[in-house]
Amino acid sequence: MFVFLLVIGVTAITLQWTVRKVWERTLREQIERNLKQKTLMFAYRVEADRQHSLADITAQEGQAAGARATVIDPTGKVLADSEIDSGTMENQRHRKEFASALAGQVGVDERDAPALGVPFLFVAVPVSGGAVRLAYPVAEMEITDRPLAVALLWGSLTAFVFAVIVAAVAAQYVGRRLLRIVDFAERVAGGDLTARIASTSGDEIGQVASALDKTTRGVEESYARVQNSQRELETLLNSMQDAVIAVDFEGRVQWANRGMDRLLLRAPRLNAPLIDSVRDPDFLAAIQEAARDQIVTSARSNTIAPGRIFDVTAAPMPGGGAVAVLRDLTETERMEKSRRDFIANVSHELRTPLTSIQGYTETLLDSPIADNHVRDFLEIIRKNAARMSRLTEDLLTLARVESGEHRFDIERVSTEELLQDALESFREVARSYEVELVIENAVPTANVNADREAIHQIFSNLIENALKYAASGKKIILGARAAASGVEFYVRDFGPGISSEHLHRLFERFYRVDKARSRESGGTGLGLAIAKHIVLAHEGTIRAESELNHGSTFLFTLPASQADSA
Repeated sequence: MFVFLLVIGVTAITLQWTVRKVWERTLREQIERNLKQKTLMFAYRVEADRQHSLADITAQEGQAAGARATVIDPTGKVLADSEIDSGTMENQRHRKEFASALAGQVGVDERDAPALGVPFLFVAVPVSGGAVRLAYPVAEMEITDRPLAVALLWGSLTAFVFAVIVAAVAAQYVGRRLLRIVDFAERVAGGDLTARIASTSGDEIGQVASALDKTTRGVEESYARVQNSQRELETLLNSMQDAVIAVDFEGRVQWANRGMDRLLLRAPRLNAPLIDSVRDPDFLAAIQEAARDQIVTSARSNTIAPGRIFDVTAAPMPGGGAVAVLRDLTETERMEKSRRDFIANVSHELRTPLTSIQGYTETLLDSPIADNHVRDFLEIIRKNAARMSRLTEDLLTLARVESGEHRFDIERVSTEELLQDALESFREVARSYEVELVIENAVPTANVNADREAIHQIFSNLIENALKYAASGKKIILGARAAASGVEFYVRDFGPGISSEHLHRLFERFYRVDKARSRESGGTGLGLAIAKHIVLAHEGTIRAESELNHGSTFLFTLPASQADSA
């Protein structure tokens, strides 16, 4: 009944308001149009009538139009007014309607008259030697509008009373039928899935009752299946080695598998805050973020269990809250650390003997030896020792960058400086290959946050690769351009290009497109891997584009400095 009354009331008020607004707008437009016509006639008479004085014309036209009439000269001085002595009136040139009329257009404005304090509608038109104006009181419109408002009010009240009577009868009838459905729904909500409701009516409410009855039968069957599925799911989760825990939107524990119980040494209390059982801040932050933002969140935890490291993956649940899976990475981290330590130790230990081999071999090469074969062998020893030295340096660099041990000196650097440093360092090397090294799209006003030496090493690796494998193109281009995530640098060559099946693996360590040629040129297969990890450490991206016989382009993106981003 309340809804019926609300709808009827809103409809009546809306109808009255709409009709009245349309009437007021139409009346206003008609009055404004008539006032413009009367003002034009006033202007015509001022132009044509030479028998009467300007004051008489103004008084007569104002009385005929039922409005206040005014005449001004081009400076805004009032020459005549139908109601006030023109000599006492202030200059009118600044008035909006007169400003438009003096500019050769019809001026219209609505405002309060300073002397009377009531709103007027002003219309002014130009005449030779000034302008004329009629002012019509807006209150006259309200007097004309009052009978319509009274008629609309009585019509709305009559319709409202009649509609209320009809609505009351309908509400009484519908209410009794809905109460039966409510009683049935309350029984089902209380857990009585055997409740049934019969309906012989074919209208919408009868269809709702039949649908609810059918739904209850289906729910009863589905409930049995859900219980069975829940038991199967609990058995599956309890058999997992990973720990699993679920919380609601308030952070209270809803469920935990046996792996979580073993991890915490005692089972978490159900419906208790998660923080009572787990105090690790990274784990709690991941759970909260997943539940709040409805996104999958990852984190690393090392305080849940002493001496153990866990990878935490938290995902939102459809009904609110989140579920978290903890995977034990302790053994994986230990093996990864052993691998990094092995690479670092091997690289460090090989430095000294390799340096000795190179030194003694170069000494022998400088000595006069009669047997040319011996000299050839020594040259091979020197070349391989040099390659092993480069490999050792690259392994050590890669291990430090990949593990995060290498600390970068991040500073604000212009893109032009980075490109010029690379050009100056490799210009002579490129000439020895008979290759032209040039810069395009330097973007001199752009700046990035980067380590100068690290970025120089990226350019070094990319330019050396281009000289080794694409020198036949006779030209290498360095450049930089604006990108959505910062500034994108690129090194483009015009060599034979790279097949598409190799592009996605170019940045893997020791991966070579042409293994024989790479070893012959002295490459270690680690240059692009080092470049990739340096770029990732700068929170950038790196990729390659190429087509056979159309050259290759290596591109990497660095974040713009905060000032440039703003």
